[in-house]
Amino acid sequence: MPSPFVYLPGVRLTEAELSAACLDGHLVALGDGYIPADVVETVVLRAASVGHLLGAALAATHESAAWILGRLDEPPARHSVQRAVDRRLHHVVSRRLLYRDPLIEGADLLSIADIRVSTPARTLADLARSPEASSREFARRWAKDRPDDADEAVAWLDRHRSIPHKRGARILLASVRTS
Repeated sequence: MPSPFVYLPGVRLTEAELSAACLDGHLVALGDGYIPADVVETVVLRAASVGHLLGAALAATHESAAWILGRLDEPPARHSVQRAVDRRLHHVVSRRLLYRDPLIEGADLLSIADIRVSTPARTLADLARSPEASSREFARRWAKDRPDDADEAVAWLDRHRSIPHKRGARILLASVRTS
C-alpha cells in the first residue's frame, strides 16, 4: 500500500501542482515523489517514493538500496534493480533503471513499504564487488562507518561460493576492518 505521505506526479496531483506546492514550501522532493515539508524523511518514505518504478517483480539493489536504507543522502540518477521473481522478465523498459537479470534470493531481501530492497549485508557486498570505482569507494566508507555491516557483508560473501569479484570484495572489506 502506498504511503499517504508520498505524492507521486499524476496520482493525486499533477507535476505542476506538486512543483507549485514545493515553491510554496508545503512539499519537498523525495526520490520520484514529494513529501510534506514537516514530515521526517524515513526508510519507508524513501521506498514508497520509488515503488512505482520497481513494481512487484524488481528489488532495489546497490546504490538504490543504500539510499533507501539511509546510507546515501541522495538517490542515484538511475536506480539499480534486480529480478526478484522466478520467471525471467522480458520487458523492463525505463531509462531510470539499471536492470540486472540474475535472481536475487528472498533471504537477501527486505520488504519496506511493499517494496523489495536488498539487505544491508547484501547491498554492501554488492557495492564492494562492483566494477565501478565510485561504488567500491562508497562501500569502503560505509564499511568504515559501520563495522558491523562490514562483518555481515563478509559473512554473506563467505556463504556464497560462485559469485564474481568475491576475492576483491573480501580484501576491500577486510582492509577497512583492520585499519
